[in-house]
Amino acid sequence: MNNKYQPALFWFAVLNAVTTFLLIGLGGLVTSHEAGMSVPDWPTTYGYNMFVFPLDKWVGGIFYEHSHRLLASAVGLLTTILAVWLWLKDSRKWIQWLGITAFLLVIVQGILGGLRVRWILDWLGVPHGAVAQAFLVLCCAIALFTSRWWQKSETEKQISVPRGLRSHVLFVTLLIFVQLLIAATMRHQHAGLAINDFPLAHGQLWPATTPEAIADYNAHRPVGTIGNPITAFQVSLQMVHRLVAYAIFLGIVAAAMLARKKLGGDDALAKFAWFWLALLTLQIGLGAWTVWSNKAADVTTLHVMVGASALLVGALWWLMAARRASLTEAMK
Repeated sequence: MNNKYQPALFWFAVLNAVTTFLLIGLGGLVTSHEAGMSVPDWPTTYGYNMFVFPLDKWVGGIFYEHSHRLLASAVGLLTTILAVWLWLKDSRKWIQWLGITAFLLVIVQGILGGLRVRWILDWLGVPHGAVAQAFLVLCCAIALFTSRWWQKSETEKQISVPRGLRSHVLFVTLLIFVQLLIAATMRHQHAGLAINDFPLAHGQLWPATTPEAIADYNAHRPVGTIGNPITAFQVSLQMVHRLVAYAIFLGIVAAAMLARKKLGGDDALAKFAWFWLALLTLQIGLGAWTVWSNKAADVTTLHVMVGASALLVGALWWLMAARRASLTEAMK
């Protein structure tokens, strides 16, 4: 056993991470197309073993939901192989246990998805989405820990990242995770858009949520809107979502500027921080487009995937910065 860079292990970890990211995107399509209960049984698919479900029955919402299940099974298999590989071929105990953690987490995720179907509970979609985001971060972290950069950084001179900047990035990253939970709560209420205009909200800076106002909003929803009638809670939650988005944007602007000031414009982490800002700017634009398009499935799904990417960039930035700090401290 050794902890030297192993290209095959690294690229397999990358494959697992990419497949997990695609699974989140496919999960977004399932929710965007209101296809979550298109297959009413689990672990079977209309009584069939899911792996032999006839292709001619993959129609409508069944296509999205069944494809999601199959890709989830593939992620489960890849994660199992990765956990065993890490246990047998990597001498670092902590990363061996990270592999086991990923294996256990993918089992929990599969059970949550199955119970969502068996018990017909929409709210289970929220923890299902939360675990998906956490699992993605863990898979990408494992890929980082098995990379050539992580293995060789011990022998290279590092520019230490100040503790204040690292703490700031960690806070913003956690705020993004909270934002994703808010978004998951909104999506799994199956009420469509609680606010159908942007940048105003029902024509106001802050919309009224009185019973009369809510009744008026429901009476004047766009033609073709699918979903339950909206509530005052959903309108307020949508506004919180917007406010948190602005706070995250300002937090990432500060992170990018601080990184450039403290690390220098040519530093890799400083450039990565500006990429993070570009990604968040795109995310806000996609959020606006989601509203303007009345939650078009492809736009909404892209919004989900870029949101997951923003969380991932923040987490990886913090891990790389922590690595630099630990190595700098060790050299003192």
